[in-house]
Amino acid sequence: MSVGTTSCGALGWVSDARGYRYTPYDPENGQPWPAMPALFAELAREAASAAGFEGFAPDACLINHYRPGAGMGLHQDRDERDLRAPIVSVSLGIAAVFLRGGHQRSDKPQRIALAHGDVVVWGGVDRLRFHGVLPLAPATHPRLGARRINLTFRQARA
Repeated sequence: MSVGTTSCGALGWVSDARGYRYTPYDPENGQPWPAMPALFAELAREAASAAGFEGFAPDACLINHYRPGAGMGLHQDRDERDLRAPIVSVSLGIAAVFLRGGHQRSDKPQRIALAHGDVVVWGGVDRLRFHGVLPLAPATHPRLGARRINLTFRQARA
């Protein structure tokens, strides 16, 4: 993974010598993650509802920061307790190419262009599809400069 990451909400995503997991504390300072802004939670709930996932209650927002050249390899999001809850992803800043793969890592992924303000929701039978982001091309967004911010909302607890 070549992106910077942080979190907000009751749980945050960490990676260290013990592996990947959700934790209520930021490992950088030992403090609870900042609260998820109400507007963020509302956006995630409304997007999930519009996609047919009523009752989505995000308790984690992963905030990924990409610069040109950064990307994220194909992976599955399978560390949440209830895999029936969808993933809601909001793109801000420079364009990206989202890779929507199959249920096997070897399945050829579909390439989907994402622009500033795009929201992607996936769940149900698609919840465990492999997915990723191609390395970003050099670009500049009028408000965010040479960066992409991705907000990924999860319901990590059951």
